[in-house]
Amino acid sequence: MSVKYTQEHEWVRLEGDVATVGITNFAQGELGDIVFVEIETEGETLDKEEVFGTIEAVKTVSDLFMPMSGEIIEFNSELEDNPALVNSDPMGEGWLIKIKVSDASQFEDLLTEDQYKELT
Repeated sequence: MSVKYTQEHEWVRLEGDVATVGITNFAQGELGDIVFVEIETEGETLDKEEVFGTIEAVKTVSDLFMPMSGEIIEFNSELEDNPALVNSDPMGEGWLIKIKVSDASQFEDLLTEDQYKELT
């Protein structure tokens, strides 16, 4: 299973036509303690780079951007009661959404791990 990254510090794991999305370890470290994740777009179809929600830390609120076009089919409901999962396990239990992608070729446009590391 390969993982790719966005310039907005999100990771994407594509399995078939479903992409799991979260923020990177770098991003959660920059944000600090996550206190709230708001995603009200479940069930909606959004284009790549559209805002799908926000993530709130103690000192700041950041928009979350779609890494690929598609329908948001699932929100990680664990984050409602325990948003700190994003801090403790950003690339595992702290995932944010799952997208039924409309164009899997967009995955190829995302950054490899090496390309992402050059940004951070």
